[in-house]
Amino acid sequence: MRFPWRPLALCCSAPGRRASSSSVPEGIQSFVPASSTIDAHALEQLQAFLSRATRLFVVTGAGLSTESGIPDYRSEGVGLYARTDRRPMQYAEYIRSAKSRQRYWARNYMGWPQFSSHQPNSAHLALQQWEEQGKVHWLVTQNVDALHSKAGHQGLTELHGCAHRVLCLGCGAVSPREDLQKRFKALNPSWGAQAGGVAPDGDVFIEDEQVLHFRVPSCKDCGGILKPEVTFFGDTVNRRTVQFVHERLAESDAVLVAGSSLQVYSGYRFLLAAAEQKIPVAILNIGSTRADHLAEFRVSARCGEVLSVIQPH
Repeated sequence: MRFPWRPLALCCSAPGRRASSSSVPEGIQSFVPASSTIDAHALEQLQAFLSRATRLFVVTGAGLSTESGIPDYRSEGVGLYARTDRRPMQYAEYIRSAKSRQRYWARNYMGWPQFSSHQPNSAHLALQQWEEQGKVHWLVTQNVDALHSKAGHQGLTELHGCAHRVLCLGCGAVSPREDLQKRFKALNPSWGAQAGGVAPDGDVFIEDEQVLHFRVPSCKDCGGILKPEVTFFGDTVNRRTVQFVHERLAESDAVLVAGSSLQVYSGYRFLLAAAEQKIPVAILNIGSTRADHLAEFRVSARCGEVLSVIQPH
């Protein structure tokens, strides 16, 4: 079953679309941190680990989507924190300040066409294939980019929500982000701004003075504040969601972390629970993670490069 709070289908590429190569496309390398050649022994360990698993629980993070052209926050040398002094919107700031919401949505409006056009890479597609083969019991992603859904994955929980949906904080109505884009265009027919690079959450860099006249619509139903259906920094993940994921973990017999440093507790908690339940863990990530001490081993390599060649039978 699919967790019931994901109410909206996405208009996206057809399930089953396969990437032509596990290499990183030209122009995207700047978002993917450097990694050494795959260690053959580590690859053999991962192959054996996955072959033993019959109900695999997968945790994915931003490192899975950098190969699709979406930058992350924490990657060494190439993440947003390393390249700029820019920090993501905080939940408390968004709630209390109309100007902050105006700035957020103006930037998001400019970045949306590019952000929403990103497609699954070979790692997303490999995991979807594994699900079709009955290997993956459940997948929980910390990403809000909808790329697992675009790849056709079904047993999926978007732990931090999805930027392709919009939530009214007044009445709770959920609507497609694409519909809001049309409302933005209607309210701001002559507005434009000089935009910089795209951030991981889908917005772009715009100077504050450029957003002064940008108009932000309210909920059509109740006039309430609209917010992406994502967990902002400083907010907490819904407890029902967390409980649901814990239940799927308890049904599993192995855990694979792919593309996450697990620095955020919302994902790390499931690795702690796996350790308590003596469920074996393997990690695939460029660079160290918060849960390295809980894993049987870690493979330091690009997710697409590894997952597209593994045969987890």
